Amino acid sequence: MARVFLVTGASSGIGEATARRLALEPGAELVLVARREERLRALADSLPVPTTWVAADLTGAGAPARVVAHVEEHHKRLDLLVNNAGASWRGRFGDEGWENVERTMRLNFDAVVRLTDAALPLLRRSAPSALVNVASTAGRVSRPGAGAYSASKAALIGWSDSLHVEEREHGVHVGLVLPGFIATEGFPAAELREKPLTRWMVSTPDKVAEAIVDAGLGGRAERWVPRAYGLAAVLRVVAPGLVRRVISGGAAGAMTTATKPRE
Repeated sequence: MARVFLVTGASSGIGEATARRLALEPGAELVLVARREERLRALADSLPVPTTWVAADLTGAGAPARVVAHVEEHHKRLDLLVNNAGASWRGRFGDEGWENVERTMRLNFDAVVRLTDAALPLLRRSAPSALVNVASTAGRVSRPGAGAYSASKAALIGWSDSLHVEEREHGVHVGLVLPGFIATEGFPAAELREKPLTRWMVSTPDKVAEAIVDAGLGGRAERWVPRAYGLAAVLRVVAPGLVRRVISGGAAGAMTTATKPRE
């Protein structure tokens, strides 16, 4: 029997790597969602499994319903939803204000909730099924210039934990992936990769894709990429003052570069 996997933000980076990884699964059929149709078409043509796509801006009013209607029409079921699309527009709150927070929340949190709301009945009918929300280590430990991004990912983490408990009785597993610095075309992380002391902090889209499969098809509750970032969350609880001092210097400056949306 076919297993249908939907990946948002699939046109590049983590989303593209996830699509390629899921295409290796037995019986896979893929649905790719992003804004750039040309990239979606090229990716679909390169995959060895049945693949369709929907070019959509997920912040649009009718986008979630259109995506789910496409899945219903072309695939009839949904075994895994990967909510990966997102972006970070970095800037200090005193400079960028509420508008930056609002647009970040609209894509990184509101759009995920709206698509999940539209897809949940189909996920329940296809159970056992799963959804994976791609959050960020920034949702556990915030950094200067990334408050809006951290707020959106913290909201996503909290909502995911609650949704996991609520949907377990319906056969829908909710997994969470928290990437740290990932080298992509929008954020090459060159400065971090060039220094021996910070090179370990940067991982790859392929490793995040493997974590997504683990959190979705593997039923894991939570995965950090790289795994060592999980220590930061522990330190944030037991030594918050130390964490604040650390993020106020050193690598913090390298963390303020704007990143490109995961389309």
